Amino acid sequence: MTPPFDAITRVLNQYFDGLYRSDTTLLRQVFHPAALYACATDGSLLTMGMDAYFPMVDKRPSPASRGDARTDRIISIEFAGPVTALARVECSIKPKHFTDLLTLVHLEGRWQIISKVFHYDLEPSQG
Repeated sequence: MTPPFDAITRVLNQYFDGLYRSDTTLLRQVFHPAALYACATDGSLLTMGMDAYFPMVDKRPSPASRGDARTDRIISIEFAGPVTALARVECSIKPKHFTDLLTLVHLEGRWQIISKVFHYDLEPSQG
């Protein structure tokens, strides 16, 4: 059986669309309700659940509304078994460029993101 790269690619593209539009309706379709959001870029651990993450997304201006160029790309998808995968992706929400490690699980007949662990770099200032 061929691993379901196409199904995961569709989930990742919907993830990118949701981030670009700051659209939590789309993001709720790709994240499992119990998903974990985590980052340690600044030297301290930041974690939250989707109940805290989605309101944060709702409040921020979307990259689409600012006319920002999209930088989405899938770097890799690896399978740990028939129902578990890890995707490494990149995208930008100015002024940050993100590398996301997304763990996906196949539950309830579909692939869902169960964890988002990420690092970001700030874009060089222009001046």
